[in-house]
Amino acid sequence: MADTPHKPELPDIPEAAVEPRSRRPIQLVWLIPLVAALVGGWLAVKAILEKGPVITITFNTAEGLEAGKTKIKYKDVEVGLVKSVTLTSDAKQVVATAELAKDAAPYLVDDTRFWVVRARISGGTVSGLGTLLSGSYIGADIGKSTKPRRDFVGLEEPPIITTDVPGRQFVLHSSDLGSLDVGEPVYFRRLQAGQIASYELDKDGKGVTLKIFIDAPYDRFVTANTRFWHASGIDMSLDASGINVRTQSIVSILIGGIAFETPLESADQPPAAAETEYTLFANRSLALKNPETLVEKMVMIFNESVRGLAVGAPVDFRGIDIGNVSGIKAEINPADQHINIVVEADMYPERLRERYVQKRAQLSEEARRAMIEAMIARGLRAQLRTGNLLTGQLYVALDFYRNAPKAKLRSIGNAVEVPTTQSSMRQLQETISNIAAKIDALPLAEIGTDLRQTLQSANKLMVRLDNELMPEARGALLDARKALESIDRILKSDSPLQTDTREAMREVARAAEAFRVLADYLERHPEALISGKKPDAGSTDSGGKKEDKK
Repeated sequence: MADTPHKPELPDIPEAAVEPRSRRPIQLVWLIPLVAALVGGWLAVKAILEKGPVITITFNTAEGLEAGKTKIKYKDVEVGLVKSVTLTSDAKQVVATAELAKDAAPYLVDDTRFWVVRARISGGTVSGLGTLLSGSYIGADIGKSTKPRRDFVGLEEPPIITTDVPGRQFVLHSSDLGSLDVGEPVYFRRLQAGQIASYELDKDGKGVTLKIFIDAPYDRFVTANTRFWHASGIDMSLDASGINVRTQSIVSILIGGIAFETPLESADQPPAAAETEYTLFANRSLALKNPETLVEKMVMIFNESVRGLAVGAPVDFRGIDIGNVSGIKAEINPADQHINIVVEADMYPERLRERYVQKRAQLSEEARRAMIEAMIARGLRAQLRTGNLLTGQLYVALDFYRNAPKAKLRSIGNAVEVPTTQSSMRQLQETISNIAAKIDALPLAEIGTDLRQTLQSANKLMVRLDNELMPEARGALLDARKALESIDRILKSDSPLQTDTREAMREVARAAEAFRVLADYLERHPEALISGKKPDAGSTDSGGKKEDKK
């Protein structure tokens, strides 16, 4: 049995006495970290509570963007700061992460727009010149949507019109853009009333759609019947009153623009709604033409050149424009393989109004065809005429020709065929050709030979006259001259013939005087013819006898 180990004896350990905790106050040195912790916590909470929303804006390039420096402004008020600029996963774009002010959160909606403001020159506008000194920044335009958004796609060009500008936007359709560009002016009575906001090619590629913004109060003058046209450059026309030149301003001449006007008869209509669509015409004349509600398709077949005739050329009736050429094409007649020039036109019957009738019922199609058939029977024909001698432009003239061959109305599809007659120029050319052909058919060589022989014979005759007849004629002229000199001597005042003639005339005068005295005596004494003259007692002769008193 093992011995039990001996436990040493321990001295008595005094029992610990519990003393109460000292109630001395906390030392002041611990107050400083405590206050610092409280302030830090308060600042952290405040920073969290006041932290604004974080958004991302995607751009095609980072030009003008710098993390920590590029600001976001709305109406030149700083509302945010770009925190970082990174590339997208495909490295095709850049993403700018920005933190905005807390009070900007309600404005981050679906149609809010952002763009980089830098110095730009586009069309007739210059913007962002202030950034040359202050640096680029991101501009903002607050949308009107109620849907919140945090990821945005930035605009590469600044918007022309912001959402807070009063006015309305309208849509224009044109066949081409011309010289127009975004930001170019829109004029109303030569006052700038708006701008071109945007444009794009139509999906079918057949035209261009433009969006324009008309500022208030000019937008109230846009009605459903307002007309828009290109105001670029100079619109020049020549008519009976002279040369007319129209332009909106020097700016429109240099960079272009659009003008609009409402016809007087439509001025009382209410303003058009926003996004109303209109047609953009090429010039003012086309824009202000009355719209045609009735169109009659017309076909004309010409057997001559139509060079100078273009689509849009007028169809004229005695100086009145009643239609336009809509198509020109060549067709082969399968019967005789003859090539005809087919000219299609749109004729507007309403432009031919009945006399003394202000308002008349619209004619039916049968009535219109009957009217056209009656006019063709009376000699209505289509003729090509020169509209401008300088450019050689042609137009189609309709008129009545009394000697025109008889023709009947024919229908080609939904169009009527109007017979044609040769143009005046073609007739003149044919006349000149006929005259030239007749001249060419003349035996000019034989005529020249005969004329040469005639001239030779005449020359021989002149030689003979000079050699044979001239001496005799010269002698006859000398004899005639001598005879005239003799007659001249006889007719002189001192010639014997003249003296004898004067004496004879005096004798004749004395005889006539004696005959007169005798006639007077016989009238007083007719008995003297029987008994003779009786002596007068009251007169004596030279021997002492008395003479008879008369």
